[in-house]
Amino acid sequence: MKRILLKLSGEALAHGSGDIYDAGYVDSVAEALVAAKNKGYEIALVIGAGNIWRGRQGTEMDRQAADRMGMLATVINAIYMKDAIIRAGAECALMSAVPMAPLTENYSADVAKRYLDEGKIVIFGCGLGIPFLSTDTTGAVRAAEIEADAMLMAKNVDYIYTDDPRKNPEARRLERVKASEVLAMNLKAIDATATAFCLSTGMPIHVFGLNDPKDILRAIEGECVGTVITAE
Repeated sequence: MKRILLKLSGEALAHGSGDIYDAGYVDSVAEALVAAKNKGYEIALVIGAGNIWRGRQGTEMDRQAADRMGMLATVINAIYMKDAIIRAGAECALMSAVPMAPLTENYSADVAKRYLDEGKIVIFGCGLGIPFLSTDTTGAVRAAEIEADAMLMAKNVDYIYTDDPRKNPEARRLERVKASEVLAMNLKAIDATATAFCLSTGMPIHVFGLNDPKDILRAIEGECVGTVITAE
């Protein structure tokens, strides 16, 4: 792989600390991203907002309003991560699907690809700019738009399982699985829309946990951490 899109869960930024951010952990993630960049990989990033706000938390709210709050929360996370990446020694650009200058640049696939060619790490905020779609789906779409070789998903699970291992001790760990099988088994570790999109584009997905930020580089370099989802 040369160019990758990493979808980083918002919960990963909290790292179980009980706070919105675990500052030392976020710095370790930024250092891992910069280490991958320094090895010649082109890195783009989509960040979720589960550490701040999920649209489904607004149970009494209009769904679109609740989802828009989630979009704004992703930008807060993106600004925080951009600062950490810059402090770790790399140039970083932040682009948003919703115009919000001077906080971010407006999203452009062509400009994003130019930044990646120049060696910058690029962060995409505000999802796709529309409600009802997850940041998993944002990651899949942005990966296709920037012509990434794969989408990596650092989540709060180490592998995809056949069932929830916390509830079913007989759940089997999957190291490699087809996207069609993920959909057929209705596995919940990754958003079904994102899975279906990657199935249609042929984009492979690598899902792994992020207890150790160095697993980012291990996953990029093809080590057996987590689950690889293939189109075929």
